[in-house]
Amino acid sequence: MENEAKEKGNVKALLPIGVFLVLYLGIGIVFEYVMGISMGFYNIPIVVVFLIALLVACFQNRKLPFEEKLAVMGKGIGDKTIVTMILIFMAAGIFVGVVGRDSAESVAYLLLSVIPPQYAVAVLFVVSCFVSVSMGTSVGTITLIAPIAVAVSAASGFDLPLCIAAVMGGAMFGDNLSFISDTTIAACQGQGCKMQDKFRENFKIALPAAIVTLILILVLSMGADLNGSISHDYDLIQLIPYVIVLIGGIVGINVFIVLLLGILSGTVIMVATGATPATELLANMGSGAAGMFETTMVAVLVSAICALIREHGGFVALLNGIKSLFKSRKGGMLGMGLLVGAMDVATANNTVAIVMANPIASDMAKTYDISKRKTASLLDTFSCVFQGVIPYGAQMLVAVSAAAELGYAVSAFQIMPLLFYPFLLLLSSLVFIFVIPDKRHYDGE
Repeated sequence: MENEAKEKGNVKALLPIGVFLVLYLGIGIVFEYVMGISMGFYNIPIVVVFLIALLVACFQNRKLPFEEKLAVMGKGIGDKTIVTMILIFMAAGIFVGVVGRDSAESVAYLLLSVIPPQYAVAVLFVVSCFVSVSMGTSVGTITLIAPIAVAVSAASGFDLPLCIAAVMGGAMFGDNLSFISDTTIAACQGQGCKMQDKFRENFKIALPAAIVTLILILVLSMGADLNGSISHDYDLIQLIPYVIVLIGGIVGINVFIVLLLGILSGTVIMVATGATPATELLANMGSGAAGMFETTMVAVLVSAICALIREHGGFVALLNGIKSLFKSRKGGMLGMGLLVGAMDVATANNTVAIVMANPIASDMAKTYDISKRKTASLLDTFSCVFQGVIPYGAQMLVAVSAAAELGYAVSAFQIMPLLFYPFLLLLSSLVFIFVIPDKRHYDGE
């Protein structure tokens, strides 16, 4: 009977995930749409909600003494992948703290100063792609480039929703591919695959979507009778640390070494050029690392919750339910994508969605004979698809707020139909799941 129960799993063990989703989604809806609080979902202390979910998990499975539950949680938190993930989060935060974000604007202003106005929206998309790959943050990219998009719209005459949509699409391109993106780190460490392997897997899916997006933007730009130009100072030497990190990641250098090289080169350049006083450098490193606190704590708490859920048979029950819906290997891949997508819709945070989906996806990979790199790629790609289009995500809210601060009103629902890249990324993902066969098989233990 005990073996039979283990095979069937325990649906009740999934209650902590349900509690988190109900609380986070429910409070977020109340804050955002009932109370009218700006960026309501991001005013919720997500760490506190996860602590409540952890408390629920601790009250379950009363046959297991609390001391043993602590041991189970400790084992989950102390897993090599979780420890590595946390250390990479810290290093990435320090890197961003050192190099700052002003240099990213230089790319935009350089290209906009030499490209004819009719190609301005296409430039916004390409620049956003490059900046987000370099910086590893879609929200940071939108924060930087959205005001430039507003200026481009005002100077050239292009519709503001199209300009902002181009920036958002490019930002999600980099969020999906960057070696220092939270989502890449979470997906790769959660599945135990190398970042360059996941990059190559993702690039095949993302590149066609990006090319078609660029073509669509150029087609919409053709024939436009536009005037005006954007001019601004720029300093390209500050881009060197970003380029080092990007090239180092692609060629397969250890991520810690890559980030260390980026930090060292950034330190030298920022001090030598006078962009950052030497006395402020350590403070910037500290603030950069501190900026990763919430993401790190989410990884710790989710790993503890998942360890208890697994011990109580929750993942077995969930996996059995997925297997009943998706029979084939291709169906399993789609199931992974929909799993992380559903969690992203509920949490409005693609990194959190990946961290939550990681342990379930690991079991699915083994069941459906899917390689680690493919699993990591699917989790990252589908989370970015959903995060890139939901109207209450940080990316959309930041973009709309940036326009409002400059005196231009634009709504999420004006922008959403023009978000070509996320929709095309979904289409490209489905093509690679159902049309182009994946020859790699499960490569875990």
